[in-house]
Formats: sequence, C-alpha cells, structure tokens
Amino acid sequence: MALRNAVMAALLEGEASGYDLAKAFDATVANFWMSTPQQLYRELERMAAEGLVTARVVEQERRPNKRLFSLTRAGREAVRAYTAEPPGRPAVIRDELMVKVQCADVGDMAAVRAAVAERVEWATAKLARYERIRQRLLDGRTEDRYLAEAERIGPYLTLLRGMSFERENLRWGETALRLLDRRGAAGHGGECWPHGG
Repeated sequence: MALRNAVMAALLEGEASGYDLAKAFDATVANFWMSTPQQLYRELERMAAEGLVTARVVEQERRPNKRLFSLTRAGREAVRAYTAEPPGRPAVIRDELMVKVQCADVGDMAAVRAAVAERVEWATAKLARYERIRQRLLDGRTEDRYLAEAERIGPYLTLLRGMSFERENLRWGETALRLLDRRGAAGHGGECWPHGG
C-alpha cells in the first residue's frame, strides 16, 4: 500500500495541516500504517502536485502561517478506486523484539525481559489512548446507537482493530514476562556469547 492511500484515508476526516495530520496519523492511522512527519509532508506535496489534495494558507498572528490540506474531487475518486482494488497480502510481522526473545536463552535474559516489559507499558498506554478516542467517538452513545447514527464507521472499525492488536500485545507480553521470570527462578538466566567467537 502506498503512503498516499493512508493520507487520503486520514483526510476523509476533514481539512488538516501537515502537523495536525501527523498527530491524527499517530492517533488513528498509526494502528495500521506508520509514517514519519517528514514522509507525510513530502507525500502531501506530491499529492498536491498531482491534484489529489488542495492546500489553503491560513494566516496566524503569533505563529507561522499554516497550510490546510483537503481532498479534491480527484482525491475522492482515487479513494474510491483504491478501495475497489483487492488488498495486498496480510502484513508480515517484522519485529526486532521477537528476534531478541528468540535469542533470550543464550543472550542477556535481563535485557530481553526489560524490553518485553517496555512493550507491555507501551501497549498499555496505547490501549488507554485508543479507549479515550473510542469514548470521544461514542460521545455518550452506546456502540449500537453510534453505528446507526455515525456518518462514517470506517474510523471506528480500524480503531477496534488497533485496540484488539494492543490487547493481544498485552496478553503476550504478560505471558512472556511470567515465563521469563519462571525460567530465571529455575536458574536459566541466559548468558552472553564471548565477543569474537
């Protein structure tokens, strides 16, 4: 998938500056697509050159002027064409932590455990942030009522997927910590290979 498709998906929420879009990306689209702010800005410029987005300048008194981007008709047609295409293969997990965990028995077990604990903290914080977004979307309504009344349900469905992903990260992390602790208590602390050999 091209970054532009994720950008167009984020712009369906409405007009946004590059900064606002980067923040929105972090809160919503980031649960299925990662990007740096620099990549976003470059992609917005390319999309503007291709007529997929338009930008208007908003003058600000005490801050630099900002550009607000929105989808053009061509951009909305591109969204429609993109959603009609079959999706690519499911994502493959490329996670350095999993490689470290794979090596834990002969590596630095304490460092691996600390990395797993950090992942648990990260998942807990992300899940809490997603829950705040969910509550904001529901705005006091039941899920059934929200789904019946909302103009768009795509953002809610992707949010649920992100929440599910982080819950699984938490479940796995807590299990991994418990098993690493049990292994350490049994005297299998792991060891580092000597350098050069």
